[in-house]
Amino acid sequence: DAICASLCPDVFEMNDEGKAVAIVDTTDLECAKEAAEACPVAAITLEEA
Repeated sequence: DAICASLCPDVFEMNDEGKAVAIVDTTDLECAKEAAEACPVAAITLEEA
């Protein structure tokens, strides 16, 4: 687990419940997309403003 945090540590961190949390609004969209695609439970969704 924690694939998204390991792939994109500048964007995601793991909280005390073991869930990934976005820690910043990111301009590293490519990294965030890779993390979303790699998430085994499809828990990451991305929205572009």
